Amino acid sequence: MSTSPRVNYQTDPTQYKHWKLSFDGAVATLKADFDENAGLRPGYKLKLNSYDLGVDIELNDAINRIRFEHPEVRTVVVTSAKDKVFCSGANIFMLGVSSHAWKVNFCKFTNETRNGLEDSSTHSGLKFLAAVNGACAGGGYELALACDEIILVDDRASAVSLPEVPLLGVLPGTGGLTRVTDKKHVRHDLADLFCTSVEGVRGQKAKDWRLVDDIAKPQVFAAKVQARALELAAQSDRPANGKGVALPPVACTLEADALRYPNVTVEIDRAKRTATFTVKAPVGAQPGDIAGIEAAGAAWYPLAMGRELEDAILQMRTNENDIGLWLIKTEGDAAAVLAMDATLLANKDHWLVRETIGLLRRTFSRLDVSSRSLFALIESGSCFAGTFLELALACDRSYMLALPDDEAKTPKIAVSDTNFGLYPMVTGQSRLQRRFYDEAPALEAVRAKAGQALDADAAFAIGMVTSNPDDIDWADEVRIAIEERVAMSPDALTGMEANLRFNGPENMFTRVFGRLTAWQNWIFQRPNAVGEKGALKVYGKGEKSAFDWNRV
Repeated sequence: MSTSPRVNYQTDPTQYKHWKLSFDGAVATLKADFDENAGLRPGYKLKLNSYDLGVDIELNDAINRIRFEHPEVRTVVVTSAKDKVFCSGANIFMLGVSSHAWKVNFCKFTNETRNGLEDSSTHSGLKFLAAVNGACAGGGYELALACDEIILVDDRASAVSLPEVPLLGVLPGTGGLTRVTDKKHVRHDLADLFCTSVEGVRGQKAKDWRLVDDIAKPQVFAAKVQARALELAAQSDRPANGKGVALPPVACTLEADALRYPNVTVEIDRAKRTATFTVKAPVGAQPGDIAGIEAAGAAWYPLAMGRELEDAILQMRTNENDIGLWLIKTEGDAAAVLAMDATLLANKDHWLVRETIGLLRRTFSRLDVSSRSLFALIESGSCFAGTFLELALACDRSYMLALPDDEAKTPKIAVSDTNFGLYPMVTGQSRLQRRFYDEAPALEAVRAKAGQALDADAAFAIGMVTSNPDDIDWADEVRIAIEERVAMSPDALTGMEANLRFNGPENMFTRVFGRLTAWQNWIFQRPNAVGEKGALKVYGKGEKSAFDWNRV
C-alpha cells in the first residue's frame, strides 16, 4: 500500500472547498473559487485558481450531481468567482513536488473528467459553456476546450494560453494540443505560435484564430453568456420536469487488503501483487419500468453498481500502484444480468436510464485506460453476460473453466444486444468490434449466438475467450499466467497493453489518451523538466532552467 494518505474520491457540495454550484432553471453555474490553502497534499498553495487532484475530484462530483440530481439542467456554465482570473491550470508547485506516478494518475483522472463533459454533451444533451472572465492558462484553457463553446471577455487583458512548452518544458497534459487542432481546427502554424507563447492570445485575435467561439466586452459579457446558455439549452432534450435522484455517499468498507461495497469487492494479494475484483449480479426482484426505477433512485442496481465499480477503479489506480494485475470476476445469476439489460434497453431513452448507461460507459472506459494488466477469470458461479460480459471484453486475456462432466457447475457466458454498441470505447467501437477488427464474419458468428448460454468450448470456438482449460489444468494454467505476468516490467506492460487495447479507429479521445499521455509520460521524466535545474523544479524560484540541448 502507498505510504501516502489514501485519496478519497467521495465528496458532496457541502464539502466543496473549490467550486460554487448554483442553479437557475435550465442553467447551472459552476464557479471556480479555489481555496489556495486547501490543497490535497501539503507543500503548495493553489494560487490564481490553479488546481490539483482535489479540485478535479470536486468537479467530477459536481458534474455527476448535475447529471443525476438535476435533470432540468440543460446547460452548465463554467466560470470563475475570482476577479481577472478564470483558471491558471494545474498547480506547478504541486507537479514539482509530486512523484511521477502521482502526476500520471492526476493527468489521467483530469483527462477523464474533461472527456466526460464531451461524453455528456454527445450522449445526454447536457451542454457546457465556458465563460472565460479572466486569465485562462494551461489546464484552465484545457477545461474550457472541453466545453461545447468558449466565450472570452474582451477586456484587453484576459487571454487564453497553453504556456507549458516555453514556460515549463512539458506539454499540456489534459488534451490541450489535441483539442486545439482536432476540435477547434486552429491552423497548425497558428497553433505552433500559440503553443510557444507565454503571453497567450486575447480578444478578436483569439476568435479569429478559432481559439474561442466568441468574445464580449465586460459590460455585456454576463448577458451574452446567459443568452448563449439558453440557446444551447434549447438544443437539449433533458426533461424540464424530471425528478432528480439524490446521490448518497458510496458505501465502502475499507480494510488493509480489501475494498468492500454492497455489489463490488476488491481483495488484494500483496505477495502476488494482484487484486481480485468481483462484481455481483442483482439479487431479488428488480424494477422493470420507469416508475419502479425512479422509486429505487440511487439504489437502482445498475446505478449503484456503476458508482461502486467506478470508485473501486479510481481508488485502486491511485492508492495501490504496486498492484499490477487485476483479476476480474463476476458472481451471481446470469439471467438477472440479462433481465437488467432488457430493462436498460427498453428504457434507454428515459433521462435517468440514459444517464445510468452513461455512467457505466464511462466506468468501463476507465477500466480500458487503467495502467494495469487485466485478466478475466470465468469460473463456476460466474455471470459474464451482457453488460457484465463487457468486463471480460475489456480485459487483456480471459480464462474460462471447462467442466464437460458437470453441467450444473459449468460456467457460461452470454452475449446480449448491449454488447453491440451500448457501451462504446473511446474509439467509438464496441469492444466486440475492437476484438474482431470489425470483421463481419466473426461478428456475425457471435451475433448468431446472442442470448445463448455458451460453455468454455463454445465460447472458445467463436473467439470469445483466450483459453478454455479443463478442471485438471485450470489451477496450473491460471497460476502460471499470473506469475509470468507480474514478473514482467510494469513499464513495458503499460506500453504494450495500451498499444494492443486501442487497435481501432483513431480520434480525438484516443489521441488524448494515447499519443499525448505517452509523450507527457516521457517528458515528465526528462531532466529538462524534473532534473535539478529542470523547468518544473526551478519554476517560481527566480532561477533559469538548464536544458540539455540534445534532441532525442
